[in-house]
Amino acid sequence: MEETYAVITGASQGLGKSFAYELARRKINLVLISLPDQRLSALCADLQDQFGIKAHACETDLSKKESILSVAEWINSQFDVCMLINNAGVGGTKKFEDASTGYIDTIIQLNVLATALLTHQLLPNLHKRTKAYILNVSSLAAFSPIGYKTVYPASKAFVHSFSRGLYQELKNTNVFVSVVNPGPMKTNEDSTRRIEAQGFFARITSLNPDKVAQYCIRQLEKRDSVIMVNHFSWLFLSLLPIWVKLPMLTNKIRKELHTEQQVG
Repeated sequence: MEETYAVITGASQGLGKSFAYELARRKINLVLISLPDQRLSALCADLQDQFGIKAHACETDLSKKESILSVAEWINSQFDVCMLINNAGVGGTKKFEDASTGYIDTIIQLNVLATALLTHQLLPNLHKRTKAYILNVSSLAAFSPIGYKTVYPASKAFVHSFSRGLYQELKNTNVFVSVVNPGPMKTNEDSTRRIEAQGFFARITSLNPDKVAQYCIRQLEKRDSVIMVNHFSWLFLSLLPIWVKLPMLTNKIRKELHTEQQVG
């Protein structure tokens, strides 16, 4: 049988790590990518021991174009890829004029360039399989601009639009493209603290990354091209006109930022 691999970016923690365990349970070999010093090799060893699959670690910074091209070349030379999950991403809350150029550049390079460029470089590899999948991780933030986040929702709007266009372009080929738009998830201590601070509504609509990963892979197999995880939040955002939700969301983020500054 053909030995194929799923490639997951941002795989050391949060949703990326949950994707790794979900695919390993399904006996799919893995190539995991994350920043250095994230204990990625230990994660690969654990996945191999638990599930008897092959797992390879690649530690690199995907916010740098040369790193994206280098890791893509390595993957294409070593592995037959059946699935690509573009999960790596970064956000942040900051007044735009106070943001550094590095802050802005990192969000755009990682969320936008890494998603598009890695997909572009691995697509010929994916085309060699009988069936292959691309899953891009966007966000509910893609559906509304938000003050004090500014660049992040715009970058996720790119991921959503890029995924939908690529789906249409490849719909009659062997490569199926999907995008998932999850809401807030308790992926680490910082995200958990933010969600808890936002009150009751945020807590009841927050998502468990393990359950999100399970649902996404199940929907991917069903060829669901737009995966909505939190349907209540999605409906809420869809029904509200932009002149209502833009100031409402911005005020919410402004208060959060003000609270953090007071604590800091």
